[in-house]
Amino acid sequence: MTQASSTNSYLCFDFGLKRFGVAVGTELLKTASELSPISAKDGIPDWQVIEALVATWKPTGFVVGLPLNMDGTQSDMSLRATKFGKRLKGRFNKPVEMMDERLSSFEAKAYVREKTNKFVDFGDHSVDGAAACLILESWFASDN
Repeated sequence: MTQASSTNSYLCFDFGLKRFGVAVGTELLKTASELSPISAKDGIPDWQVIEALVATWKPTGFVVGLPLNMDGTQSDMSLRATKFGKRLKGRFNKPVEMMDERLSSFEAKAYVREKTNKFVDFGDHSVDGAAACLILESWFASDN
Protein backbone atom coordinates (compact mmCIF):
# COMPACT_ATOMS: atom_id res chain seq x y z
CA MET A 1 0.00 0.00 0.00
CA THR A 2 1.40 3.43 -0.89
CA GLN A 3 1.73 6.26 1.58
CA ALA A 4 -0.77 8.31 -0.42
CA SER A 5 -3.48 5.74 0.30
CA SER A 6 -2.50 4.92 3.92
CA THR A 7 -2.60 8.49 5.24
CA ASN A 8 -4.77 11.48 4.52
CA SER A 9 -3.27 13.08 1.45
CA TYR A 10 -4.43 16.20 -0.34
CA LEU A 11 -4.01 17.84 -3.69
CA CYS A 12 -3.91 21.61 -3.54
CA PHE A 13 -4.61 24.00 -6.38
CA ASP A 14 -3.57 27.64 -6.67
CA PHE A 15 -6.29 28.82 -9.06
CA GLY A 16 -5.32 30.98 -12.02
CA LEU A 17 -6.77 32.06 -15.33
CA LYS A 18 -3.85 30.73 -17.41
CA ARG A 19 -2.25 28.25 -15.06
CA PHE A 20 -2.96 26.43 -11.79
CA GLY A 21 -0.21 25.77 -9.30
CA VAL A 22 -0.42 22.25 -7.87
CA ALA A 23 0.96 20.65 -4.72
CA VAL A 24 0.48 17.35 -2.92
CA GLY A 25 0.94 16.72 0.77
CA THR A 26 0.03 14.45 3.66
CA GLU A 27 -1.58 15.31 6.93
CA LEU A 28 0.91 13.07 8.72
CA LEU A 29 3.94 15.15 7.70
CA LYS A 30 2.05 18.46 7.28
CA THR A 31 4.32 19.31 4.35
CA ALA A 32 3.66 19.77 0.65
CA SER A 33 5.61 19.17 -2.53
CA GLU A 34 5.00 21.10 -5.71
CA LEU A 35 3.90 19.35 -8.86
CA SER A 36 3.93 20.60 -12.44
CA PRO A 37 1.49 23.43 -13.10
CA ILE A 38 -1.67 22.79 -15.07
CA SER A 39 -2.51 24.94 -18.07
CA ALA A 40 -5.90 26.64 -18.03
CA LYS A 41 -7.96 28.65 -20.48
CA ASP A 42 -9.81 31.48 -18.77
CA GLY A 43 -9.73 29.57 -15.47
CA ILE A 44 -10.83 26.24 -16.96
CA PRO A 45 -8.21 23.53 -16.38
CA ASP A 46 -7.39 20.50 -18.45
CA TRP A 47 -9.58 18.06 -16.51
CA GLN A 48 -7.73 15.05 -17.97
CA VAL A 49 -4.57 16.23 -16.20
CA ILE A 50 -6.48 16.58 -12.92
CA GLU A 51 -8.00 13.11 -13.40
CA ALA A 52 -4.49 11.70 -13.88
CA LEU A 53 -3.29 13.47 -10.71
CA VAL A 54 -6.21 12.03 -8.74
CA ALA A 55 -5.51 8.54 -10.11
CA THR A 56 -1.80 8.84 -9.23
CA TRP A 57 -2.01 10.45 -5.79
CA LYS A 58 -5.40 9.10 -4.61
CA PRO A 59 -6.07 12.13 -2.40
CA THR A 60 -8.44 12.05 0.55
CA GLY A 61 -9.57 15.53 -0.50
CA PHE A 62 -8.63 18.81 -2.11
CA VAL A 63 -7.59 22.26 -0.94
CA VAL A 64 -8.17 25.22 -3.25
CA GLY A 65 -6.63 28.62 -2.68
CA LEU A 66 -9.24 31.33 -2.18
CA PRO A 67 -7.97 34.66 -3.57
CA LEU A 68 -9.87 37.10 -1.37
CA ASN A 69 -9.39 40.86 -1.52
CA MET A 70 -7.04 42.25 1.13
CA ASP A 71 -10.07 43.36 3.19
CA GLY A 72 -11.40 39.77 3.18
CA THR A 73 -14.20 40.36 0.70
CA GLN A 74 -14.93 38.14 -2.30
CA SER A 75 -13.37 38.99 -5.65
CA ASP A 76 -14.15 37.80 -9.16
CA MET A 77 -11.19 35.43 -8.83
CA SER A 78 -12.42 34.05 -5.48
CA LEU A 79 -15.84 33.36 -7.00
CA ARG A 80 -14.18 31.53 -9.89
CA ALA A 81 -11.93 29.56 -7.51
CA THR A 82 -15.01 28.57 -5.48
CA LYS A 83 -16.74 27.41 -8.67
CA PHE A 84 -13.67 25.31 -9.51
CA GLY A 85 -13.79 23.79 -6.00
CA LYS A 86 -17.45 22.84 -6.51
CA ARG A 87 -16.58 21.20 -9.81
CA LEU A 88 -13.78 19.21 -8.13
CA LYS A 89 -16.27 17.96 -5.53
CA GLY A 90 -18.82 17.11 -8.19
CA ARG A 91 -16.35 15.20 -10.38
CA PHE A 92 -14.48 13.28 -7.71
CA ASN A 93 -16.92 13.18 -4.75
CA LYS A 94 -14.18 14.09 -2.28
CA PRO A 95 -14.17 16.93 0.25
CA VAL A 96 -12.93 20.32 -0.96
CA GLU A 97 -11.61 22.92 1.46
CA MET A 98 -11.14 26.55 0.46
CA MET A 99 -8.10 28.23 2.03
CA ASP A 100 -7.49 31.97 2.20
CA GLU A 101 -4.46 32.56 0.01
CA ARG A 102 -3.94 36.28 0.47
CA LEU A 103 -0.23 37.06 0.06
CA SER A 104 0.67 33.46 -0.90
CA SER A 105 2.09 34.56 -4.28
CA PHE A 106 4.10 37.28 -2.55
CA GLU A 107 5.43 34.75 -0.01
CA ALA A 108 6.10 32.22 -2.76
CA LYS A 109 8.17 34.74 -4.73
CA ALA A 110 10.21 35.55 -1.63
CA TYR A 111 10.72 31.83 -0.97
CA VAL A 112 11.81 31.06 -4.54
CA ARG A 113 14.02 34.16 -4.64
CA GLU A 114 15.72 33.07 -1.41
CA LYS A 115 16.13 29.49 -2.66
CA THR A 116 17.49 30.40 -6.11
CA ASN A 117 19.01 33.85 -5.55
CA LYS A 118 17.07 35.06 -8.60
CA PHE A 119 14.44 37.73 -9.14
CA VAL A 120 11.10 35.99 -9.62
CA ASP A 121 8.65 37.24 -12.19
CA PHE A 122 4.85 36.89 -11.75
CA GLY A 123 4.75 34.55 -14.76
CA ASP A 124 7.38 32.19 -13.36
CA HIS A 125 5.99 28.62 -13.15
CA SER A 126 7.99 27.87 -10.01
CA VAL A 127 5.97 30.47 -8.12
CA ASP A 128 2.69 28.69 -8.94
CA GLY A 129 3.80 25.44 -7.35
CA ALA A 130 5.46 27.19 -4.43
CA ALA A 131 2.23 29.14 -3.80
CA ALA A 132 0.23 25.89 -3.85
CA CYS A 133 2.69 24.41 -1.31
CA LEU A 134 2.30 27.42 0.97
CA ILE A 135 -1.49 27.27 0.72
CA LEU A 136 -1.55 23.55 1.59
CA GLU A 137 0.96 23.87 4.44
CA SER A 138 -1.03 26.83 5.82
CA TRP A 139 -4.16 24.68 5.70
CA PHE A 140 -2.38 21.85 7.56
CA ALA A 141 -1.16 24.38 10.18
CA SER A 142 -4.69 25.76 10.66
CA ASP A 143 -5.81 22.45 12.22
CA ASN A 144 -8.36 22.30 9.39
